[in-house]
Amino acid sequence: MGANTFNGRNGHKTIILEKEVIPDLETLETVTADRSATAEAPVVTPEIEKEVPAKPKRKRPTGLILAGLGVGAIAAGTFGYHYWQYASTHQETDNATVAGNIHQVSSRIPGTISEVLVNDNQLVQPGQLLVKLDPRDYQSKVQQAQAALENARGQAQAAQANIALSSQTTTGKTTQAQGDVSGAVAAISTAQAAVQEAQAGIPASLAAVQEAQAGIPAAQAQVAQTNANLEKAQADYNRYNELYKTGAIPRQQLDTAKAAYDVATAQKNGAIQGVQQAQAKLASAKVGVAKAQSQLAQAQENVTNAQAKLAASKGGLQQATAGGQDTTVKRSQYEAAKAAIAQSEASLKDAQLQLSYANVTAPSAGRVGRKNVEVGNRVQSGTPLMAIVDNSYWVVANFKETQLEKMRPGEPVEIKLDSFPHHTFIGRVDSISPASGAQFALLPPDNATGNFTKVVQRIPVKVVFDQKSIQGYESRITPGMSAEVAVEVK
Repeated sequence: MGANTFNGRNGHKTIILEKEVIPDLETLETVTADRSATAEAPVVTPEIEKEVPAKPKRKRPTGLILAGLGVGAIAAGTFGYHYWQYASTHQETDNATVAGNIHQVSSRIPGTISEVLVNDNQLVQPGQLLVKLDPRDYQSKVQQAQAALENARGQAQAAQANIALSSQTTTGKTTQAQGDVSGAVAAISTAQAAVQEAQAGIPASLAAVQEAQAGIPAAQAQVAQTNANLEKAQADYNRYNELYKTGAIPRQQLDTAKAAYDVATAQKNGAIQGVQQAQAKLASAKVGVAKAQSQLAQAQENVTNAQAKLAASKGGLQQATAGGQDTTVKRSQYEAAKAAIAQSEASLKDAQLQLSYANVTAPSAGRVGRKNVEVGNRVQSGTPLMAIVDNSYWVVANFKETQLEKMRPGEPVEIKLDSFPHHTFIGRVDSISPASGAQFALLPPDNATGNFTKVVQRIPVKVVFDQKSIQGYESRITPGMSAEVAVEVK
């Protein structure tokens, strides 16, 4: 078995056999005695023995041998005690490595590299510009998004103006249509009243016609009577005139007959005028009937016109109501235009965001590593460009599961890095992994098989450095370094 030395906290060198703790003191003393005897035996090669001249053998005193064995036993016991004391309060492993935050820097958009502003292993700060991509394609998209946004805003303004215009027009048309409907209803009432008046005038006109027609025969009878009276008065006048000429009667009787004749003539003329008046009255009555009928027809036509106007007015009112629906449609168009504005704004923000991705910046402070990008390279989204390793370090120590019985977070730890063998770093246990390393493997072992062999598992333990102990080593410690860890357990 191989042996390694380790400087404990009390300054004593401790021999660790295969990095495992010897379970009991008796075995430890036996092994230690064997090693002490082996160490005391001189090692002489055959070549040296040939060169050294033979000397006569001397007898060694038994007392010295016993004294030497006693001293060796005491030294071995002292060493074993100190080793047991150290081993009982410390758990060690060399299956440990330094870990750290490695930030992968990649492109979030496809493009062509135009500038690389950092070199390998260079120290960078958060937000520092690392790589530039050709931004012209994304600048064009930003301009297109801005134009689409302006277009959407113009459409929204036009839709809003159309809403106001349509609302005012609809209100005016509705008012006018309601007025036309009211006027048409009033005109219908007036026309219907005129129809009733005309219908009432027709019977009176017909009665006047009948009365005029009835007066004509009476007037004609009066004419006939006056004609008879006139003939009698004329005959009397002629007879009295003959008698007067013969002197048979006086002049007075002749004048009386003459007056009677004149009266009969006047009565005849009056009767003739009465007939004429009756005929004129009949004609006038007939004209009144025709006029009343004409007024009735006109009134009926006015009713029809008023009803047609009412229908037209109702159509205009319906059209005005439809104009209100058109206003609702225009409001919907305006809402759609506002939605288009929001969409265009989102597109513009997305285009500006894509343009900002043309500048690749450092996610944190640290040093550049694994840079594999040069000017002119064509990269896709997610293509790794480089890595940034920050200055936050810790140690992942893989302890055997049998070493974790007394281990707790916060316990002090001594750390030795292979890169700095003459410096001991101080730290503390931060946390213990919730599962063994095998459980996180791509293909975890299945123990429910018939060929199970018990194997001691390794549990990762996170150990953080004390910042004071790594002063001056911050830029020299790197993830992946091998380490040896000793945890002081309670």
